[in-house]
Parts: sequence; C-alpha cells; structure tokens
Amino acid sequence: MLSKHRILIADDHAIFRAGIKSLLESQPDIEVVGEAVDGLDTISRVNVLKPDLLISDLSMPKLNGTDGIRQIRARFAEMGIIVLTVHKEDEYIRAALTAGANGYVLKDDTQDELIAAIRQVLSKKAYLSPTICKDVVNGYIGDKNKIQYRSSLDILSTREQQVLKLIAEGYRNKQIGQYLSISPKTVEKHRANLMKKLDIHDVSTLTSFALKYGLVNH
Repeated sequence: MLSKHRILIADDHAIFRAGIKSLLESQPDIEVVGEAVDGLDTISRVNVLKPDLLISDLSMPKLNGTDGIRQIRARFAEMGIIVLTVHKEDEYIRAALTAGANGYVLKDDTQDELIAAIRQVLSKKAYLSPTICKDVVNGYIGDKNKIQYRSSLDILSTREQQVLKLIAEGYRNKQIGQYLSISPKTVEKHRANLMKKLDIHDVSTLTSFALKYGLVNH
C-alpha cells in the first residue's frame, strides 16, 4: 500500500484552505491530515498531528505565521515547512526563512509551482518561488544563519510583538493572557513596555503600527 505524506494546511480563509486541500488530495501520495485557522491553532495541531509538512500563511490571527514557524521549528527540526502567502517583500521572505521555513511560495504562483515546492521540501530540499527576484534569492542561498533582518519591530521582544498583534486584533488583557498562557498582569506589563518602547500610548495608533508592519491584516 502506498505510504502517503501527511500535510497540515494553515490559513485563516476557509475557501482557500478547501481549494488547497482539493488540489493536494488529487495527488495519490498526499493526505491532508488537518487544517488550522490561526497561528495558535497551527501550533496546537502540529503538536497533536505531527505532519510531515506544514503549509502556512504568514498573516493570520492571534499569532503570525513567522512566530508560529519559529516555535514549530524549535520543536520539530525535521518537519517540512512551506510558506504560502501574498507577501513578496524582502523582509517577509527573510523573516520566514530565518524562522525556519524550507520553502516560500506566492499565492499567485501556479498550482504546479506549489506541487513542485511540496515535492522539493519533502525531499529535504529548499524551494523559493521563481517569481521572487534574483538578488533577493542570492541573499539567502548561502547561509541563512547570516541573514540580518532589521525593522522597527526589532526593538520589541517576540512576546511583546505577540501581545501587540492581539491588542491590534481587539482582544482584551484577559483574553490575551489565555491565548498566550500568561497572567493578565504579565500582559499588562508587556503592554506597558511595548508602548514605552514605541512611544505610542493609545490603541488606535498601536493598531496602525501593527497594520504598517504586517502583524495584522487590513
């Protein structure tokens, strides 16, 4: 009996997930074992299902894809991870690859490109969308560990970025604490620290900042 590669799809759009699932299950050696609707859900399902390959968007509720990839890679060193996203900008690509993604595919690429990416990553090889410009590709190929990704977000810790994202998505301290498994008091401390670092003191401006840097969708 043919052994099937087990794949998890993570994207916050149900119709898009359904389309990708249909495409993948047309392949005789691929099985979609689960779907995740946000960043925290992705981590939870990866921990339970332990798929061979994760296909994940970057812009998702509760925890962005890059942070999710970083946490998953720390626990599952051999798992294949492909980013499937609309983001073509250098900073997104660099951040995803630095976090531990093996492949980067754009949502306007063809279905054949996605299948090719899956085959490459399952074979323990890297894959980058051919539409990504050549000079950007040259920046990662040699040694991903040497990539330096800098932005205004760098002044915030990973936890502060997670709290900022959830604030911008409209969650209150108690809900944020539940999502991140920390106390509301700890959330308040992170909130105060990130506001001080950014010199931003109201939620509307924090939300605008999070939108500008891609932590939440428009």
